[in-house]
Amino acid sequence: MFWKEKAMSEMSDDEWESLCDGCGRCCVWKFEDEDTAEILYTDIRCQQFNESTCRCTDYPQRTTIEPECMDIRALEEKQFAWLPESCAYRLLHEGKPLFDWHPLISGDKQSVHTAGISLQHKTTSPEGITEEDIIRHIIDPDEARG
Repeated sequence: MFWKEKAMSEMSDDEWESLCDGCGRCCVWKFEDEDTAEILYTDIRCQQFNESTCRCTDYPQRTTIEPECMDIRALEEKQFAWLPESCAYRLLHEGKPLFDWHPLISGDKQSVHTAGISLQHKTTSPEGITEEDIIRHIIDPDEARG
């Protein structure tokens, strides 16, 4: 249980990467409501997102290919709010425990999908989406379960 014993800054690359549960929630378009400062999620996926595996198709080059892609290791304090409330990186940053369905707890990489946490097969391609369309794609990721 390295995540209980180490600060995030002390984790090896393998430990750091194993914190990702593979939910895909960080790989959909998000924006901040100017009036409420609420982070709004859409079901529109990044072009590099594989909706079957919930993984990036070119993870090592992701921030070069998609300049808007978040490098979680480089996040500033206030930017953690852009991560899903269920995200291990956010949970550890906030001093909270991982959920039972997290693969590091369950021992099963599929548990995030089985628990209905992931956006596996629940996203839309960005092709053809106009600015006016985006509002119709706003989702509550917690209601995307099932």
